[in-house]
Amino acid sequence: MRTNAFSCLDLLLCLLCPVLLGAQPSRGWLTVDTVMRDPVWMGTSPKQILWSEDSRWIYFTWRRGEDKGDSLYKVPTGGGTPVRVSLDECRSMPSHGGHWTIDRQRKVYQKNGDIFLYDIRTSSSQPLTRTVDIESDPRFAPEGDAITFVRNGNLFHRKLTSGLETQLTDLRTGVAPKETPKSVQQAMLEREALRLSAVLQKRRNDRESAKALRDALAENNPKPHYLGQRTASQLGLSPDGRYVTFLVTERPSGTKTANIPNYVTESGYTEEIPTRTKVGDAPSTFELFVLDLARDTLIAVRPDSLPGILKPPADTSKGKKAVARSAFYSGVVWSDDGRQALTQVFSQDNKDRWIVLLDIERATISTVLDHQRDTAWIGGPGIGAFGETVGFLPDRKGVWFQSEADGWSHLYTVGLDGRNKVQVTGGRFEVYDLRLSRDRKRWYFTSNEEHFGERHFYTMPLGGGTRTKITFMEGQNEAVLSPDEKRIAFLHEFSNRPPDLYVMDNAPGAKATRITDSPSAEFRAYDWRSPMVTTFKARDGAHVPVRLYEPERPNGAAVIFVHGAGYLQNAHKGWSSYFREYMFHNLLADKGYTVIDMDYRASAGLGRDWRTAIYRHMGGKDLEDNVDGARWLVEQHGIDAKRIGIYGGSYGGFITLMGMFTTPGIFAAGAALRPVTDWAHYNHGYTSDILNIPQEDSAAYRRSSPIYHAEGLQGALLICHGMLDVNVHYQDAVRLAQRLIELRKDNWELASYPVEDHGFAEPTSWMDEYRRILRLFDEHLGRSEGR
Repeated sequence: MRTNAFSCLDLLLCLLCPVLLGAQPSRGWLTVDTVMRDPVWMGTSPKQILWSEDSRWIYFTWRRGEDKGDSLYKVPTGGGTPVRVSLDECRSMPSHGGHWTIDRQRKVYQKNGDIFLYDIRTSSSQPLTRTVDIESDPRFAPEGDAITFVRNGNLFHRKLTSGLETQLTDLRTGVAPKETPKSVQQAMLEREALRLSAVLQKRRNDRESAKALRDALAENNPKPHYLGQRTASQLGLSPDGRYVTFLVTERPSGTKTANIPNYVTESGYTEEIPTRTKVGDAPSTFELFVLDLARDTLIAVRPDSLPGILKPPADTSKGKKAVARSAFYSGVVWSDDGRQALTQVFSQDNKDRWIVLLDIERATISTVLDHQRDTAWIGGPGIGAFGETVGFLPDRKGVWFQSEADGWSHLYTVGLDGRNKVQVTGGRFEVYDLRLSRDRKRWYFTSNEEHFGERHFYTMPLGGGTRTKITFMEGQNEAVLSPDEKRIAFLHEFSNRPPDLYVMDNAPGAKATRITDSPSAEFRAYDWRSPMVTTFKARDGAHVPVRLYEPERPNGAAVIFVHGAGYLQNAHKGWSSYFREYMFHNLLADKGYTVIDMDYRASAGLGRDWRTAIYRHMGGKDLEDNVDGARWLVEQHGIDAKRIGIYGGSYGGFITLMGMFTTPGIFAAGAALRPVTDWAHYNHGYTSDILNIPQEDSAAYRRSSPIYHAEGLQGALLICHGMLDVNVHYQDAVRLAQRLIELRKDNWELASYPVEDHGFAEPTSWMDEYRRILRLFDEHLGRSEGR
């Protein structure tokens, strides 16, 4: 009996997981508990690729069987077996980034709150500071033998030869101290006291003399400037050493932060977690300042002269004048010769971006180089206030930047007089991660020119012309160029293959050598589908990208997965960031379901019009695309129109709710995971771009918020939400639940997860959630065997 029992068990395990027999990959053995385990079971892909400064080594984060967590590995540039980096080597390694000398022989960088100097000739680092304060933002000063850095919100200068450290700014919070004026009576009493006592008079004279001496000795110290409750950031010294530029941020007073309760705590008491304000609350304000060190003057750069910045008054009958809209700035970028400075200015409502030259001496805007206005909101790859998204051309006669002027994010140049604007790249594709070559004669960038679902690494001459594709393997390729620009390390992935590390020469068609092979044997035992990447035609004629999972034995039912974030791309040829959902879709296909996920309107990678199609109406064009996808399934793939389900998380959960509430008869069942139910309760930065603010555009919020349409629920609805969600608050689910109760709806349920945030962390939570989703579809889409 015991032998037979073990034989049965062995047979069962082999049926469930063919890897135990070393069989060819197969299908049909997946379960929810299998795919929702700790992802370590799959094998861990490499990430965070870095090159050594001498281009001899490739570093990356990886995890192998014996590792207790992600570890740092390295491999020679020519390939070979990766080895784990020792703790001593980790400590001695220079940080990624930093600031180089013009000859790229030395680099200054920050690590663990201190400043270090790296010399590439000796491959060694030298600490320049070792303090309990945090030093940051080190840069070489114009004279070359000194650096600047930030400490405690102020800019410092340090000579490398002598070690002399000089404080350049004295920016302080609060207000300048003022001597309280004396009343007439107090002044009279003080005057008489001094007249009657020679001792008091002498002591006063001594104090004043001592103060005068201290002031004379400290005449080279920077003058204090008081910022009130504002904070300074991005401090930088002009190349001539005379001016300091910096941004100042002031948080609004009187706003209310939404807190969420945490019930499952170590203390045993309910604790509150502070999160964020809500859309429509007063946002922070921003200013750009120029501090003249020679004259000791501090002046704010005013945006009032920018074309289109003025906002007409709501009521012109009372003689009110137009006022400048609030704006925020990127940091200041200097030309190599130090003669020109530029910045980007964005309107607070994010409908305008200006790229401008600054007159630093006068602290004014001198020339508008480019003005991009979007009636929806400014956005797209390479367009934003953070990172090096603009710069001077090598000849110092123009500026480069990205713009969606033709509807797609492309590279442009413009002269320093704001004329001769040239579009350098063009076409129905987008450009990502632009950078100049070291010799400043070529561009390197990534784009989806080959196919909307692929990413490849390209190079192109400085002035434009032929774009040369360097990577060649179908799928998505995340390339990192070596410092000497001779080699490329890249993560390659395909729709059914997680990312792995490759290395190749920086030449088109060069051989790519695989460095890592990460999937586990158990992961390889399943024959993972490569979903077909295609398009279908929406009702307005647009072609919507979609990934199609086709079952071997269709059961006539279908499931539509809706990706989150809104502006995100998922219908591509790469490994999905929704890898758990990808595996779940394979499980569904094994059970006979046809599955699709699409890049509906508002998704990334498809240009400006696609990105902004949901302006003032979330749940409009984006939902229509999902409904049209259901119609396509019926017409082209033989799906029963009454047996279609829909599910997704975050924005995908929101679309699921809108589909269940506003498109009766389309979806028989839906699972809304961590969904936004009322956009007036979400954050300001994301929501105000798309729907403006609720007090000024209440109609947009009402038509876009599921809670206002809950009476339309017909099919079966599952809502799942983490109670510690600091992004989309659990309150959204609770308020909707109360609304459904009051509407006397009985075809819904709410599953709550007490220890989970927006993205679940615990495998048991993932398992519970997806068991419920599978049960929902099996019960309401019908005619498939439960698993």
